[in-house]
Order: sequence, then C-alpha cells, then structure tokens
Amino acid sequence: MNWEALDAGILGPALLAGLLVLLTHVPLGVQVLERGIVFIDLAIAQIAGLGVIAADALGLPEGGWAVQAAAVSAALLGALLLTWTERRAPRQQEALIGVLFVLAACAGLLLLAGNPHGGEHLKELLVGQILWVQPPQLLALAGVTALLLLAMAAGLPRRLGRLGFYAAFALAVTASVQLVGVYLVFSSLIVPALATTALRGRARWLAGYAVGAAGYGLGLALSALLDWPTGAVTVWTLALCALAASALLRRARVGAAAGAGPAGLR
Repeated sequence: MNWEALDAGILGPALLAGLLVLLTHVPLGVQVLERGIVFIDLAIAQIAGLGVIAADALGLPEGGWAVQAAAVSAALLGALLLTWTERRAPRQQEALIGVLFVLAACAGLLLLAGNPHGGEHLKELLVGQILWVQPPQLLALAGVTALLLLAMAAGLPRRLGRLGFYAAFALAVTASVQLVGVYLVFSSLIVPALATTALRGRARWLAGYAVGAAGYGLGLALSALLDWPTGAVTVWTLALCALAASALLRRARVGAAAGAGPAGLR
C-alpha cells in the first residue's frame, strides 16, 4: 500500500464532490424507490451524457457553458418525455425508461464512432473523474445542490407533480454525472435508499447520508492506497457499507421486537 497517496489536496475535493452529490441523491433515491422507477437515473444520466457527447461532436469547448447547457437541455428533454410517458402508459414506465437508456447509450456510441478518443470519452462518462475535480466545478455543483435542496424543502417539485419531480431529477443528475460518472450517480441514488428501507422520514435520510459518506470515504482512500480505479472501488464500498448498515438496522429491529415481546405479555 502507498500511504503517501492519501493526499488531502486530491482526496478532500473528491470527497466534497461525493458529499454534494449525496445531498440531493439520497432524498431523490427514496422517491425513486417509492415510485418504482429504479432505472430513471441511468436513463437521465445517459441522456445528459449524450448532450455532452453531442456538444463535443459539434466542436464546442470542453467543460464550457455551452457544453453544460447542452447536457441540461438534453436531460430536461428526457424529463419531459418521461413525464409524458408516465401519463400515457404508467404501467410500462419502467420498461420505457430502460428503452430510453439503451437508445441514448447507442446514440452516444454512434456519435463517438469516428472519434479517435471515443473510448476515453466513454470511460470518463461512465466512471467520472472525481479525483480531478476542480474548485469551479465544486462551486457549480454546490450552487445547483443548494437550489435543489431549497426547492425540495419548499415542496416545489411535489406541487408541480410529475414534471416537477422529473425536472428536479434531471438537474441533479446533470450536475453530478460529469464529475462522478454514470455508475456512481446510480449507486449514490439507489444504494443508500435500499440500505435504509427499514426507516422512515428524516431518520432514513440521515442514515442514507451516513452510508453514502462512509462509502465515498472508504472508496477514495482504498483507491488511493491500492492504486485502483476510483469510481469502481467506490461503487463497491458503497454497496458494502449499505450491506453492513442494512444488517445493523435489521438486528436493531429484531432486538426491539424481542424487547417489546415480554413487556407485551405482561
């Protein structure tokens, strides 16, 4: 192990990026599970990535505002389409989300077919570049995160119905996918929510944040120590932390039930 690789100058901003992603993805993940549309984040993330690929194919400056606008526009169009499909065919919504993901992924491959660096671009989209996040990117993510949290606290997405939920989701995913990649976006959304299904309300959010923070912290540290791909390692550590948290919550629930049993008999 290379202990010198634990450089706070690199790991600190990366961890902050992960925590910012979790702030919006944990509550959205709970809603996704309740709605039964688990793969929506993969679809929206892939559509946002398609916007980035299309902007690159048009020769727009990498990382510029035009690229961000393309990603947001693509994600919002995807959100509008999913709002329409949920209204017209709610029973087929999960299947339609899967089809949309595949179509967006294939469209991205077609756009990258003539690009000599296409494989590298595709890898960056899937696993992200969280270790190389820059202060301007963090500031932009923090701004979007703050706006979305304020909107959710005010109940704005709920008041706007389906469109409000999908639009908030599209903005959250677009802000995070270019930093942490499609795989970590999906894991940040679903894994903490799955681990905390035994809880409700704020307790579930807090437990989800704890699971996510532990997963990101361990993943970043292990990837640095072992010199392994950061995104892939962090996905695994998130899953392992979720398993541990789920087991602890289950044990606590069984213990509470056992403690209440004799009291109830009395």
